Amino acid sequence: MSNEYSLRFANWPQDMAPLREVRTRVFIEEQNVPPEEEWDGIDDQCIHVLAVDAEERPIGTGRLLPDGKIGRMAVLKEWRGKGVGGAILRMLMEEARAQGFREVKLAAQLHALPFYEQFGFEAFGAEFMDAGIPHRWMKAALETQEDEHERT
Repeated sequence: MSNEYSLRFANWPQDMAPLREVRTRVFIEEQNVPPEEEWDGIDDQCIHVLAVDAEERPIGTGRLLPDGKIGRMAVLKEWRGKGVGGAILRMLMEEARAQGFREVKLAAQLHALPFYEQFGFEAFGAEFMDAGIPHRWMKAALETQEDEHERT
């Protein structure tokens, strides 16, 4: 298997099939999230990133909600640990920064806290259950262009 992949912004509903494929495999099949909880009806309001392999098969996704929250981060099992999730997260964080957000938040599964910490996220608040999986809220500050100008 080649480790080559690429990322692009994806649109709902045009790219619904590959986005749903990744999320179905990861959340519904692997993690047993009920379909009615996965398909929350707001995908058409979100900005999505889609990762595909060298043959254009979907391998990962994530979304940015209109309020600046990042969610539905999912990478197929065979692609984890190869930088795909980090690349998706960086692209979503950069988009949030470009939209003027000063910080982003996400609800992280407990096992994923160390992953998000690598990208400047800090956990806050109490542990909570979402779709039967323990989570914590995390947030990360985003540097704006004004911040960059103030340093130079």
